[in-house]
Amino acid sequence: MTSTEPLPSVQPAAGDRRRWFALAIVMTAAFMDLVDVTIVNIAIPSIQKDAGASFSQIQWITAGYALAFAAGLITGGRLGDIHGRRRLFLVGIGGFTLASALCGFAANPEMLVASRILQGGMAAMMVPQVLSIVHATFPPHERGKVFGLFGAIVGLGAVSGPLLGALLTEWNLFGLQWRPIFLINLPVGVVAFLLGRRFITESKAPRALKLDLVGVALVTLGLLMLLYPLTRGRELGWPLWGYVSMAGALVVFAALVAYERRKAARDGSPLVELSLFRVKSFAAGIAVQTVFGVALGVFFLVWTLYMQIGLGWSPLRAGLTGVPFSIAVSVAAGMSVQKLVPRFGRKVLQAGALVMGAGVLIYLAEARHYGLGIASWQMALPLVVMGAGMGLIVAPLTDAVLSDVPREHAGSASGLINTVQQMGNALGLGLVSVVFFGVMGDRLTPAEVGPAFVNAFQHALVWVAAVMGVIFLLMFALPGRPAQHVEGAGADVPVEEREPELVG
Repeated sequence: MTSTEPLPSVQPAAGDRRRWFALAIVMTAAFMDLVDVTIVNIAIPSIQKDAGASFSQIQWITAGYALAFAAGLITGGRLGDIHGRRRLFLVGIGGFTLASALCGFAANPEMLVASRILQGGMAAMMVPQVLSIVHATFPPHERGKVFGLFGAIVGLGAVSGPLLGALLTEWNLFGLQWRPIFLINLPVGVVAFLLGRRFITESKAPRALKLDLVGVALVTLGLLMLLYPLTRGRELGWPLWGYVSMAGALVVFAALVAYERRKAARDGSPLVELSLFRVKSFAAGIAVQTVFGVALGVFFLVWTLYMQIGLGWSPLRAGLTGVPFSIAVSVAAGMSVQKLVPRFGRKVLQAGALVMGAGVLIYLAEARHYGLGIASWQMALPLVVMGAGMGLIVAPLTDAVLSDVPREHAGSASGLINTVQQMGNALGLGLVSVVFFGVMGDRLTPAEVGPAFVNAFQHALVWVAAVMGVIFLLMFALPGRPAQHVEGAGADVPVEEREPELVG
């Protein structure tokens, strides 16, 4: 089979059940990635206590994964286009499984951070192939059902990740403490790898773009120069080199823009398609995705630390407390796409930003009122309000951002959206040093820990509420009603016409 053959030759016949096995395998991989992000958050305090990790190392356990994932997403998609999506999927899931084993058997915090960075890089090889394989395997009339299943998997991952992490940590299987949250990936990954070799049909892009490794290197270098000083600055007393590094990151990003312009003119295959930023709705949408990623990066880490270290709750209690939030996200996401956005357009996303901001403020008021005596049921209202607001945003945002993007650039644009959201998430995790740990004393007695964490959590919530206000204002630049031709993040674009680094 060659990459220039027509689509029917790479798709199993309509009655071939193999494509449904292939779907189950790639959906399992997507689920593993979704769960891995949320499962780690709930176990962070246990890792900090058992492994003796510093708070900056705790940030890098989460931020390192997000950074490696973001930096590799578009490259992972392009590698799949060139060398075959099945092949890259197998490389990704095999590497992800190996990295999970290294995380589970990490001898010290440094090894865990390095293994998490490797895990994020392998996820970047695996995840971009999921929807590309779906497009190459299923005819257009079946893709609506498939994307519905994908949405259900996303919702299931959001709900089950924290609970699974809480249970595995609480059970302390074989005395392994937090390690089973990573080791659980091993049997799943091995089975998915073996079945993937058998059931996934190979496919390539007919006109694959070249790799832009210089672009990837510049993006990664710029983010490291920005994030490392943010994460370590407080511990080291904010040294001068940190400020120099953060200023130098701006120079690196400027060099990236200049290089991408030259590369686009030379061979038409830049990492970042800069012409897309001339589209007002896309430029605004990228800003929204980045800032939204910052808000989520800050909130989820400090929320976990607040409940387990500040309030002294068990991982299971913390995980169960988050269930109303996850359910609200899933319900609101379904309603926004199916009923609200077709009728009200952009106003739904703006309402989501305001509702989520209102939920944050309600949470802030309750945290201040009840202090250390707050109960799980008292958190339910703000968490449901926040989850409903988030659900109104996350599901329709990609379609809104892609509305005015030319059809031929739908894949590049979609890949970039996912990348900047992960970069925003990594930046938010880096900012935790400033907005959360930055308001605490350096040496806390056991009696001071609870009040200090509760106070820091309230301070962080003020920042998150302010960010939601910024997102609301940025959304005015989005189109009033998303165009129908990009609904489903390019789902109706034929594979031959779609740039295949589409990742979500």
